[in-house]
Amino acid sequence: MRLAKIVGTVTLCVLATGCSWFGGDKEIPDIPEQQLYEESISALELEDYQLAVEKLQMLEARYPFGRYSEQAQLELIYAYHKNYEPEAASASADRFIRLHPSHENIDYAYYLKGLTAFEQDRTFFERYLPIDITRRDPGAALDSFESFSTLLNRYPDSQYAPDANKRMVFLKNRLATYEINVARFYMKRGAFVAAANRGRYVVENLQNTPAVPNALAIMYQAYTELGMTDLASSARDVLLANYPDYDLRTYRQENKTLLETATFGLLGSSEEPLPPSRPNTKTTEQKTKIEKKRSWFDRATFGVFE
Repeated sequence: MRLAKIVGTVTLCVLATGCSWFGGDKEIPDIPEQQLYEESISALELEDYQLAVEKLQMLEARYPFGRYSEQAQLELIYAYHKNYEPEAASASADRFIRLHPSHENIDYAYYLKGLTAFEQDRTFFERYLPIDITRRDPGAALDSFESFSTLLNRYPDSQYAPDANKRMVFLKNRLATYEINVARFYMKRGAFVAAANRGRYVVENLQNTPAVPNALAIMYQAYTELGMTDLASSARDVLLANYPDYDLRTYRQENKTLLETATFGLLGSSEEPLPPSRPNTKTTEQKTKIEKKRSWFDRATFGVFE
């Protein structure tokens, strides 16, 4: 009985310490703050962004009030951005802005936040394939535009302001074109109020973009369909005064018959049929003579060598 108690006690001790024997309870050695920061910077320089993220996270967790804590938070935003983690980068930028509103490098946080959203909206296929990105949801583009706009309004003398301004021009044109595509969609389906509102939004908020004349044209046609002659005339006058060579087109679709709709346009179309192709004036006898003149070699090679 006594032997059984001894064996049981030894077994419990072995089970309790088994995890540490097999490395399950491995302790992370204590690394100095400066060493952690230098290792993270070295990883960034070597473009090992995953390792840099791990080092910076460890630095922030172990030394939240150290001398490298604020700089490590900025470096972590950049590491997340380069490691294709846009959500983490945006969250880290928001956290830095909230914790350090008067930091001397807060403009860098706004710039990285806008740059992350800007790159998030450009996938691999959009970079190398002819895909129209103006027809996609502009959620990330809006976030990027707002971040760059805040940067320019609050810190116009920032070293990142020129690049942010150029990117804002691109984003502004894209957002305006997206609104025009939506307005055209509404026009084709008879939603004239929604189309007019989209066009007015472009004219009022996205000026100096190539989409403005299209917006005025949509406003003119939408107001005309709604019977608002004064607004339609005003939009048309502004359009012709600023863009006299603009070619006005209609977005209204002709009413289709029930038979045409049911047969997908094969039957019941009210359009006039196309004129027949030009008839062949050669008679059968002339064709026979031409065929007789062809040699057997010409026929065998389908006329390639003769």
